[in-house]
Amino acid sequence: MNGASHVNRLRRQLMAASLGAIAARGAWAQDPSARNREIYLYKGADREARLLEGAKKEGKVNIYTSLNTKDSGPITEAFEKKYGIKPLLWRSSSEKVLQRAVTEARAGRFLCDVLETNGPEMEALYREKLLAEFFSPHFKDLPPAAFPKHRHYVADRFNFFTIGYNTNLVKPDDVPNSYQDLLHPRFVGKLGLEAGDTDWFAALVKSMGEEKGLAFFRKLAESRPQMRTGHTLLAELVAAGEIPITATIYNHNIERLTLKGAPVKWKALTPTFGRPNAIGVVPHAANPHAALLFADFMLSLEGQTMLKKRNRVPSSLAVDTQLNKFPFEMIDPVITLDEADKWEKLWSELFLKGQKIQKET
Repeated sequence: MNGASHVNRLRRQLMAASLGAIAARGAWAQDPSARNREIYLYKGADREARLLEGAKKEGKVNIYTSLNTKDSGPITEAFEKKYGIKPLLWRSSSEKVLQRAVTEARAGRFLCDVLETNGPEMEALYREKLLAEFFSPHFKDLPPAAFPKHRHYVADRFNFFTIGYNTNLVKPDDVPNSYQDLLHPRFVGKLGLEAGDTDWFAALVKSMGEEKGLAFFRKLAESRPQMRTGHTLLAELVAAGEIPITATIYNHNIERLTLKGAPVKWKALTPTFGRPNAIGVVPHAANPHAALLFADFMLSLEGQTMLKKRNRVPSSLAVDTQLNKFPFEMIDPVITLDEADKWEKLWSELFLKGQKIQKET
């Protein structure tokens, strides 16, 4: 879920978590986080053997994820078939994954071993000390953008913001080559934007320089873009010809429709911004060997290839996909967690006031 309401809920959850941090600290001290840290960071030659031996003794791994069950189900089934470790999967929205993990920690209960969800929520979990730094031999296949500076989680998949267009309605010579091209009169009233993409807006404004960036978006607002909620819905409307072109689509949404024969294409403009979806292990996990084994699996060639087959954008450069073959940057989670009020207010004034917005069902 995106948008102002999501961001505000996220921030309220963080405030509530901070109030419970002192109470939780005493419970955390009783957990084997020091032992788990040794497991998570071990790089010896016998790492794989030790990890598998420990995981088999644990026998299970508890995973909280926002990856939908159509995609997460086959991945966890493959993991169980390969290692004989039972994955216990709890799937919900990214904000509910955050909420449950924080609520349990505040109560001194650490039931999950692995967390896998959107980048801003993972950053929030890091701030609440619910993620541990870990090592995986598959890190060597990941781009620098997959790692935050603190390295307490790592991207296992990406969502990239690109333009998407209907090939029957936008001629090849008219396809934008830059963001400035979106201001051409031919796109007045024909451009679509996702109503909740304030973080993309903020990142692009900052990259242009705030004065120039806001000037660009004021001109874009004058072209009367159509606002919709939901990237999947927006892609479907482009495919149907209701919206000829969009500036804020996930390229994998367009790719899925292209494979079904829809008259749509996507294109990455410079700079291309993305949201990471990331995986992390819990400091106080009851099943630390199995947790790390599952993280390894998700980042491995096998796990990343499965994500590609599910039409996701794998983070690993070892997997050949056109969905990440362009320069890209990650949106700074500070925008979402600390600067939300500023950017939501500006975005709303420019694009949302007076709009009746169609939402994804």
